[in-house]
Amino acid sequence: MEERDRIESLISVLNETYGPVPWWDAPFDEVAVGAILTQQTRWENVEAALTRLRSAGLNTLSAIAAADPADLESCIRCTGFYRVKSARLHQLATFFLDQYHEMKEIDLIPTDLLRRSLLTVNGVGEETADSILCYGLFRETFVIDAYTRRICTCAGVSLTDDQLRRIFLSALGSDNRLLRSCHGQIVEYAKEYCSKKRCQECRIRILHE
Repeated sequence: MEERDRIESLISVLNETYGPVPWWDAPFDEVAVGAILTQQTRWENVEAALTRLRSAGLNTLSAIAAADPADLESCIRCTGFYRVKSARLHQLATFFLDQYHEMKEIDLIPTDLLRRSLLTVNGVGEETADSILCYGLFRETFVIDAYTRRICTCAGVSLTDDQLRRIFLSALGSDNRLLRSCHGQIVEYAKEYCSKKRCQECRIRILHE
């Protein structure tokens, strides 16, 4: 079975298991902030930090750009590496505010160009950039993270992140709704099976045989 066929079979298994998953449906600013905060921590910690940021009125990029670093650090301490993440949040906020004054300006920028620009921001790697693009801006890209790599490997697919992204984009027809849902399904599956070491029950491993 070729890699494309395995990915399509994987997508079918995920659809049969979960159906559509409306994962990470949030305002753009919170998606951008969450994409930074989720680095090297659990999502539960990110949710706690976002709640604190909302309470402090620091859940928008404009507020973060003007915030006292100590106030920002206090809100996001639970996510770990809070000083580093505070600096990264300020740099990301400044990037968007300086480069794109309104959302309609961002909408005019082609996805590939916007992705390359995002990758120039300190602390923004491919996973973070694609999370912002896919979930925050509804662009045609796919998030390749540790969950995606692990599940694809279990399905017998060992490719580079760029190759995986291209196959998922091709298999899902570059439909943002499907791209968001599929990645959400992967996260749910990984939490349900991989994180609990339920390998013997895994329906995906059979694709490797």
